[in-house]
Amino acid sequence: MASQVPPRLLACWVILLAVLLRVILGLHSYSGAGVPPKYGDYEAQRHWMEITINLPLGQWYTNSTQNDLAYWGLDYPPLSAYQSWVHGKVLQRWVPEAVALGASRGVETPRSKLALRQTVLASDLAVYFPAAAFLALTLHGARPSRQAVTTLAQLLLGPGLILIDHGHFQFNCINLGLTLAAVACTLRGSLLAGAALFCAALNHKQMILYFAPAFFSHMLGTCLQQRSAWGKLFLLASIGGVVLASFGVVWVPFLATPGGALPVLRRIFPTARGLFEDYVANLWCASSLAIKWRRLLAPSQLLRLCAAGTLAAVLPAMACQLRRPTRRAFLLGLANSSLAFFLLAYQVHEKSVLLPLAALGTLGGPAAELAQYVGVYSMLPLLRKDGLATAAAAVAVAYAAVLGALRPALPPAWRAARAVFLAGAAAITVGFWAVPPPPRYPFLEDAACMAWCCTALVCLFGYTNVLQVQECWGPGAARRGRHGKRKGA
Repeated sequence: MASQVPPRLLACWVILLAVLLRVILGLHSYSGAGVPPKYGDYEAQRHWMEITINLPLGQWYTNSTQNDLAYWGLDYPPLSAYQSWVHGKVLQRWVPEAVALGASRGVETPRSKLALRQTVLASDLAVYFPAAAFLALTLHGARPSRQAVTTLAQLLLGPGLILIDHGHFQFNCINLGLTLAAVACTLRGSLLAGAALFCAALNHKQMILYFAPAFFSHMLGTCLQQRSAWGKLFLLASIGGVVLASFGVVWVPFLATPGGALPVLRRIFPTARGLFEDYVANLWCASSLAIKWRRLLAPSQLLRLCAAGTLAAVLPAMACQLRRPTRRAFLLGLANSSLAFFLLAYQVHEKSVLLPLAALGTLGGPAAELAQYVGVYSMLPLLRKDGLATAAAAVAVAYAAVLGALRPALPPAWRAARAVFLAGAAAITVGFWAVPPPPRYPFLEDAACMAWCCTALVCLFGYTNVLQVQECWGPGAARRGRHGKRKGA
């Protein structure tokens, strides 16, 4: 039936459903609800609004009697702080008790919760939704098509982002929205706009660094494709100038304050936090079940090991883009770069899986769909803690139902892969429900969940790397044009 509906109407339905899911999820619990003394990420975001509107800019990232950094001190880059200031000013006008300096700690009134939820929804609608639509049209043509609507559904209905932003409570929709817009501009050949938007995303959340190798290698590869030496140098210098100007605009207020940018840098790159937090589905956490990395190596050694492992994992995709910077190579590079960082980088959070999910969403297809299920299940311990496990299942079912109606039937191999992963996830969940873990190992289920999801992500990483190599050196690579399509296709 969906095949008979005009693409424009389908797109409207997808957007309305995406908004509805976000609104309904906002009625649920959130990170740290009613759990003093530090509560959770909801309180962290509220506290940053409180700090930025009540203290001078020079004190936002420094410890003081009015800004105790041990209590959810700002640890995101300046653009995130500016966003907190804007939202804080809005709350100060309508719900002043929610951002009163000192007195608002732990405030969880119905009015304040509604206002804070609306700041996330407004940010999502203002940044992420337009960027997702822009990218879908960039990938599939200026006019709406069924393929464009399917990509839009992949991006807007992905359960991972909805659950973390509108359930757990964060503003990933801003940095991921800016990233999607940067990808769209880059695919259109507007490298300067793409560079500026990527810098904005990176200055909103430092984890956007996961995408940096893909952007760098694609843009450098494009510069090297210019016919003349002057053309190569001019384009490279132009991109470099845009990057410097973009960072300058964001950072100049802090450079003009006593102490400069050093306090900010110390907060946004806290290497003392350790190799990973909680049970995150990456290789360091999974292998730590057998190898106690934190006992074997000092933090500085672990940091170097992670850097070397991540660089080694991302180099093949970078080399491919330097050799043949096509559109498809860029999208594959984003997936491979973000997966490499998630699996091997230092200080990875479970919520960082949203970055490879977004990258795979730009590629579309069965890999993107499977990745969403893996990503949501990998965050199950966190979602349970937030009281969002049932909501996660409902959002995932809605996502699966819409994609099932929009896309063609999955190939048998991908149906089998999805069935195997979901069967394993069900076996772990039902098994530990029927036979609870022994008191000595209370987190055994979390560890099993993490190891299973890590296995799936490693398989996806291998798959996307194979596609990357085929795009660059495969039998049909020489016949592909500049935009990554076969000639005549």
